[in-house]
Amino acid sequence: MRQIGVEELRDIATGAALMGAGGGGNPEVGKLMAIAAVREHGPVSLLDPSEVPDDFLVTSPSGIGAPAVGLEKFPNGSEFELMMNKLREILGRDVDAVFPIEAGGINSMIPFIVGAKLGLPVVDADGMGRAFPELQMSTLALAGHRICPLILADEKGNLVQIDVDSPHDAEKFARAVTVEMGATSQSVSDTTTGDALRNDGVLGIITKCQKIGHLIRHLGDYPTPASALAALLDVTNGQRMFTAKITDIKHVTKSGFNFGTVLFSGIDGDSGRMGQLEFQNENIVFSVSGTVVATAPDLITLIDTETLDPVTNEELRYGKRVHVLGLPADDKWRTPAGIECVGPRYFKYDIDYQPVEELVAEAQKKGVID
Repeated sequence: MRQIGVEELRDIATGAALMGAGGGGNPEVGKLMAIAAVREHGPVSLLDPSEVPDDFLVTSPSGIGAPAVGLEKFPNGSEFELMMNKLREILGRDVDAVFPIEAGGINSMIPFIVGAKLGLPVVDADGMGRAFPELQMSTLALAGHRICPLILADEKGNLVQIDVDSPHDAEKFARAVTVEMGATSQSVSDTTTGDALRNDGVLGIITKCQKIGHLIRHLGDYPTPASALAALLDVTNGQRMFTAKITDIKHVTKSGFNFGTVLFSGIDGDSGRMGQLEFQNENIVFSVSGTVVATAPDLITLIDTETLDPVTNEELRYGKRVHVLGLPADDKWRTPAGIECVGPRYFKYDIDYQPVEELVAEAQKKGVID
């Protein structure tokens, strides 16, 4: 067990934004809310999964909806206690700890907000190892665990309980309610045991995010930008796929999601090449000069070329210079069931999944990328 205070939260938020693959909600909003909660109530205990008793009851508070809307429609903070009180009423007992359902901006911070406010520890595990746009896209649901009871709340104090067996139905109903709540809401779901989370979750994700954020914060300790980027790729087990300037962004919010296409013009060693990124909240497919270089479930993430700060999809701007990174997904997603759940064909792309390291190697062999 270790304590998470303000400095640790800053690093976790930065790392989670990178691991969020473009989505997961705005990192700045979540970070500021978590810092405020910790300053008011004190540090939050972070439990290693090995420290969690088998029969601990754990649950995941998070945000749901279109991240771009979350830039203007912030939670007011009361939603979290409303939801947790309702969950206690349903279960007939308190939960013992909370965990993030995904690695991503605000959704990596919400468990710390709840933990600080309610005096609960946070478990160093999540249900994705990255961010995904839909509720059933978790390693817990993949292993057969129920998402429900699912409780939604908005900033007006409205509270909705959903209790269905099908993970896809849980997503469908929760998305419809969220749209009616203004395209963003807060939720609590995926209540399970410590043993189940340890077996079926993605372990150590918060520590990994903190290491990434610490490295980026200490960028000045590296002799050159190239050496800092190399260190970041080592920590994330990632690859630089492309370095480019953003030349066009097409973006729309519908059905509680952000959809978009981003066009890039290569710079430096990638000069003369064109890139294209497709996203649904999170980045799904990246191609260079018409050749697919990475797809979900692997992570496609953008970082600023100078600061290495992650660039989420609601922060995309014309002219911004970025490195496009490819990171391997957790092994649970690289199974046939995982690929069926979150591979490119689920998102309606006529593409068969190949691991990012294989696609990058093939593109390098063809001379599409360096």
